[in-house]
Amino acid sequence: MTYRALNFTKRNLKEMSRDSLSYIFCVAFPIVMLVIMSIVNSSIPKESGMTIFRIDNLAGGIAVFGQTFVMLFAALNVTKDRSGSFLVRLFASPMKSGDFTAGYILPMLIVAFVQVVISFAAAKVTALVTGTELEIAGLAFAAFAVLPSALMFTSIGFIFGTLFNEKSAPGLCSIIISLGSFLGGIWFDVDRTGGAMEKICRCTPFYYATKVARAAIHLDLGKETFLFPMLIVLGTAAVMTFLACFVFGKRMRADLS
Repeated sequence: MTYRALNFTKRNLKEMSRDSLSYIFCVAFPIVMLVIMSIVNSSIPKESGMTIFRIDNLAGGIAVFGQTFVMLFAALNVTKDRSGSFLVRLFASPMKSGDFTAGYILPMLIVAFVQVVISFAAAKVTALVTGTELEIAGLAFAAFAVLPSALMFTSIGFIFGTLFNEKSAPGLCSIIISLGSFLGGIWFDVDRTGGAMEKICRCTPFYYATKVARAAIHLDLGKETFLFPMLIVLGTAAVMTFLACFVFGKRMRADLS
């Protein structure tokens, strides 16, 4: 990372720390959902065999769900800078498109990591209260295992923020939030659904992101449960990051011409 990208990263971190929405969407909301779904789980009869909302399964899903809001915040940050003259002035500086991409994405990854650590801490407290086994080692491993999916969602938000204005980008992010939570199997067990629904979910990276998070928490590093899903998420994150840099570079050249 160049010093220009590092300085831009510091600037964006400071901007986010001053925005109350970052605390609401990126920290508070995932924890609220974790608490609500834990209450729902306590109302489900054990005879049903439904464990999707049990805290050891729920924690991984909430981690991925929280990343979708990091995506939204990334899009808002870019559109906010684009709507003013800030980026136009920076385009005349020696900064390259890669510096801008790193400067926007890296702060979001830091926020995503802090978010998942707080969420997992809340999950551990919930596990102690409910008497559910949830190992700290699994939570610690999962906190790093979900970073590729955080990069994937952040890059998607960056692309939306680059291509669309501050009115359109959040709406598109909302669609991805809905698709990510539904097709990712955050709120239901995809593998037990079967049929066309399972096939559709398996065609999206969201399903594999959730699978990675849950397997990491259980320290299940099997080929089908963790390794293959991780490769899918890593590949998607790499493609999205490349597209983010490419799209921003095109936009940057268009604004300068």
